[in-house]
Amino acid sequence: MYRLLIVLCVLSLQLSAKPLSFYFDDTQQFDPLVPKPHEVLGYEVGEWHVRPEQLVHYLSKLAETSPRVTIKTIGHSHEHRPLVLLTITNESRLRDIEAVKKAHLSAFEQPQPRKEAPAIVWLGYSVHGNEPSGSNTAMLVAYYLAAAQGEKIDALLRDTVILLDPSLNPDGLARFANWANSHRGQVLSSDPQHREHVEGWPSGRTNHYWFDLNRDWLLLQHPESQARIAAFHEWKPNVLADFHEMGPNSSYFFQPGIPSRTHPLTPERNQSLTAAIGQFHADALDQTGQLYFTQESFDDFYYGKGSTYPDINGSVGILFEQASSRGHAQETINGLLTFPETIKNQLITSFSTIQGAAANRQALLDYQQHFYSSALKEAKQQDFQGYVVSAGKDPYRLKQFVELLSQHQVKAYRLEKPLKIKAQLFKAGDLYIPLAQPQVRLILAMFSEQTHFKDNTFYDVSGWTLPHAYDLDFAQVTSSWGLNVSDTQWQPAALSEPEPLPGKAYAYAFSWQHYLAPKLLNQLLTQGLEARVALQSFTARLENKEQHFDAGTIVIPAGLQNQDDWQHVLIKQAMELGIPLTAISSGLTPQGIDLGSRRMMPLRKPEVLLVGGQGTSQYEVGEVWYHLDRHVGIAPSIIELNRLERVDLSRYSHIVLADGRYSALSKKAQAAIISWVQKGGVIWGHKRGAQWLIEHQLLNAKAIGSKEMRAAFDTKRLRFEDKEQLAAQQRIAGAIFGTELDVSHPLAFGFENNTLPVFKNSTWVIESNEAPFLDVAVYQQQPLLAGYADERNVSQIAKSAALVADSYGNGVVIAMTDNPVFRGFWYGSSRLFNNALFFAHALH
Repeated sequence: MYRLLIVLCVLSLQLSAKPLSFYFDDTQQFDPLVPKPHEVLGYEVGEWHVRPEQLVHYLSKLAETSPRVTIKTIGHSHEHRPLVLLTITNESRLRDIEAVKKAHLSAFEQPQPRKEAPAIVWLGYSVHGNEPSGSNTAMLVAYYLAAAQGEKIDALLRDTVILLDPSLNPDGLARFANWANSHRGQVLSSDPQHREHVEGWPSGRTNHYWFDLNRDWLLLQHPESQARIAAFHEWKPNVLADFHEMGPNSSYFFQPGIPSRTHPLTPERNQSLTAAIGQFHADALDQTGQLYFTQESFDDFYYGKGSTYPDINGSVGILFEQASSRGHAQETINGLLTFPETIKNQLITSFSTIQGAAANRQALLDYQQHFYSSALKEAKQQDFQGYVVSAGKDPYRLKQFVELLSQHQVKAYRLEKPLKIKAQLFKAGDLYIPLAQPQVRLILAMFSEQTHFKDNTFYDVSGWTLPHAYDLDFAQVTSSWGLNVSDTQWQPAALSEPEPLPGKAYAYAFSWQHYLAPKLLNQLLTQGLEARVALQSFTARLENKEQHFDAGTIVIPAGLQNQDDWQHVLIKQAMELGIPLTAISSGLTPQGIDLGSRRMMPLRKPEVLLVGGQGTSQYEVGEVWYHLDRHVGIAPSIIELNRLERVDLSRYSHIVLADGRYSALSKKAQAAIISWVQKGGVIWGHKRGAQWLIEHQLLNAKAIGSKEMRAAFDTKRLRFEDKEQLAAQQRIAGAIFGTELDVSHPLAFGFENNTLPVFKNSTWVIESNEAPFLDVAVYQQQPLLAGYADERNVSQIAKSAALVADSYGNGVVIAMTDNPVFRGFWYGSSRLFNNALFFAHALH
């Protein structure tokens, strides 16, 4: 037995601890002054999962000891972990790296021969934290580039500048490293059912708020993405390699992906260069006998991913997917897969990427130069000149939209005079975005409303029209007649010092149309101020005039306040958020409801219980959490689904059911929720959360499920090869649909018109209700605005309900078919959710 234990321990060490000779050729010489990974970490790469702070510490040591390496902190994650970027090239070039960067960028504006210029190669690792082979590989790549000696490394560093991003998601990497390491024994378990390989909720794939950062390259809702995109445009690399992992029973994937699923705005030359570099990956993996595949599963369509964003910015983005050990060792259909083996494969393709870029250096430089020099020609080929975007009555959403454009190097200008396009009038101060600029292709992608596609199968979303997400009206400008724009780029109007408010006003009011109005209201309620919402419009007397106020206006009556400094609190908070206040001089109004009317509903601070845990979507729960935290200033209580039966619900005013499988709720928990609603609670559910409300008869509505919608597709005589195409037709991977709002409904307060785009990625609907007052939003007769959805699905969605609300006892039940806060950038539809937080009891 003793000998058996020794054998097992030795075997365990052999599986997990691999020396540098496992990763590099024995004949490779290294500079002895540059520290090896194990000399800093205290263990071999792959023996344990590296934590972000260890990773940064080691890479900093390389920068201290190697003249080929610099390290720079380009930002910080939500949990304030440093986001670092290494710049690696030969010593002489590194000393003059700013001049190299300047020359690289200037070539786009003034095309010139670049025979001596290096190719810029970006290596990005582990945007999904639980795909850790990438970040662990980064240490070995950096060590080799910093310390290797010989003609081969000299040639690579002569022809390239390498930008190494070792951890695109350090918060997620930390979460997973802790999980994997805390379940590692001295003897490794390779059983796929072992706890180490079955990660808990939420997984390390996501960032702090449980977002998938590999969908945020275009949306830029998170500091990790914002820092990365700023650095990307600071350099504009020729190649960007994006290293991921996939299921353990896979092999290895590298692009090209499926040719028919490439976005039409991506030049064909981009794909041929991807294939040319791909031959280097194939040759390298062939030498090791590693299984691999290309042109399957993964596409190049949505420009918000790490391997596709470069494609619309003159670079060549390349996706790599390594079968994951999801821990230290796992049994697979291809045999035992160890963590060091996953790292070695990523190491091999990291070097084949650099080698392929070096070999195709001139072709890559020429391609990128042509991409930008041909931008004006591309713009002239369109049948319109640009886009105009309406600011509406909410300056905040437009400001956020322009800031997003600016981060992507898109130039926008202010309209100097009103402009009428068909029946739509755009006023002075609205936004004009000309096509005639270097980012023309990206602009076209951002505004695209394409609904028909060469290939209808999508790995991710098919529609992401940004102004729709921000609920900003826009139109194409086809003629310069009447177009008068500023010479300088659009800047938000400076916050002017507000006019002094009368000290003895009867009440103060602010508009609900400002996106941050809910945040201001919540801050005021939190600090003990009394507030009312006007359920009907009114006209009030001010000091020197009269002013109209829409339904949804927030009123702060002076006579109800019991704090000496309440005016100071109100004015300070409103100024910080940029929300104008209006002083009302009398409670008696010339028109509409008086300020003491029963139609001025008292408001209470929401106490939100957000259901999470196993069975719920970590993405959609995270999106609700992020929205409440960042945009409304509410800290929800996130409580696991399996703990609900033990929770005292009486302290909460709202329960939120994001998408999830709620069949796991115990009967005790179900009864407690129903009783809580009857006593006055407000429950919101979207997607499967909404389905649960209907199934348990909390809402008088009928749902048409995915199975019923699939029945509309004739499957007779289909061949087996048609299976994938049928599945693509039956699903909605992610498209934008138009809805019609009942703007008189309290849940639609603050909207300027009765049309609202929403994002849809599920196939179920709620039948429009014949009973009055229940449907807040209904899909339009021709609802598809952007993205792919089969006509058989579209016809069933048309005129069905998108948002339904009704009273239940003393409480309120609200169901939405779609996620109003999808990926954090749906500034339009998210306001429906905000209204439910504050105005739901107006339904009684």
